[in-house]
Amino acid sequence: MKRGFSWIWPLLGILSLLALWQAVIVGFQVRRFIAPDPISVAKSIWMNRQLLWDNLRVTASEAVLGFLVGNTIGILLATVFVHSERIRRTYLPVIILFNTIPIIALSPVLILIFGLSMTSKVAIAAIICMFPTLVNALRGLESVSQSEMELMRILSASRSEVFLRLRVPRSLPFLFSALRITATSSVIGAIVSEWVGAESGIGVLIIQSTFDYRTELLYAAIAMSSALALCMFGIVALLEKYLVTWKAH
Repeated sequence: MKRGFSWIWPLLGILSLLALWQAVIVGFQVRRFIAPDPISVAKSIWMNRQLLWDNLRVTASEAVLGFLVGNTIGILLATVFVHSERIRRTYLPVIILFNTIPIIALSPVLILIFGLSMTSKVAIAAIICMFPTLVNALRGLESVSQSEMELMRILSASRSEVFLRLRVPRSLPFLFSALRITATSSVIGAIVSEWVGAESGIGVLIIQSTFDYRTELLYAAIAMSSALALCMFGIVALLEKYLVTWKAH
């Protein structure tokens, strides 16, 4: 099959899983309030499209801002750490220790500090994004070989030239690997923060539809959150395709 039609395989995978889901619901006669079939979920998405869209916009704003803030902080910290061994030895263990705190335990603390505003949601999404980007960006910046560094010294390259012309290009494949992870985890962070305290968003809609036994709407909200994460992942993959052109060779 030609490379241009490679999207057919994941499409077939999704369609086969939806068919299996429909067969299980019908075959075992699962009650609708326990688990609806995919057709009912699709109908619920259409009937509640305005409600889903209004809440999706809130979650998308939180996830995108958290993604941008968290990754920016991660990249800046990696840049500082690669240039200062002393700062790295001092603060990298602190960041690792901070990352061991479960985000569900950290969420109430951030909401107490920032309130129920968007800031607390963005902060939680940013914290989730920051650590993977820091680790991968640091690994990428350090992936230059000794011979490459020696060549730059022979060419009398300045520290900034070594960073921009050697370290940054080397780090891009590592960085985009982290961005793919954080593109989806930022959505998870936004939804988790909405569970703890929010007035709107997909996370709030999931909780409300669960307590109201509106199972079709619950599954529709989950499908919307998955679609949002998939869109963000696709944008990052598209950027990687055009920016890291040498990776495929």
